Amino acid sequence: MNEIARVRAYLQQRNSGLNIIELEEDTSTAFLAAQALGTEVGQIAKSILFKINNEEYFMVVAAGDIRIDNKAIKNLVGVRARMANADEVHEITGFNIGGVCPFAMKAEIPVYLDESLLRYDVVYAAAGTGNTALPISYQQLLDITGGIPCRVSV
Repeated sequence: MNEIARVRAYLQQRNSGLNIIELEEDTSTAFLAAQALGTEVGQIAKSILFKINNEEYFMVVAAGDIRIDNKAIKNLVGVRARMANADEVHEITGFNIGGVCPFAMKAEIPVYLDESLLRYDVVYAAAGTGNTALPISYQQLLDITGGIPCRVSV
């Protein structure tokens, strides 16, 4: 099953009523996604995978226009974390950088949702590829990811 089919099946299993937007344009960065969708960069939900202790992973989903505060990340998880590299991202999530969906991942990991997303009624998360977007509310994102609210943005 390819990435977008995996995300679509995950959504259908949960009767979410959410629909993936497939675009011709590249949406692999927050800036490109905002351009393609005609939205603000902040409305793009970027999913960033972090690694701690050389074996544990977690994800932070935040607004596309914010910077993640490393000190806040350390306070959140209790130890210093680093961003996962491209191979680790693919191994853990099953998605390539630029199309990382915050659910339907290969591995079950904690997902933290930054409050920067609360500025918008709807945000757009990647849906498995670098040309997909999923319009979703913060509450729906919490529900579908089992996410943990947090503040790690600057």
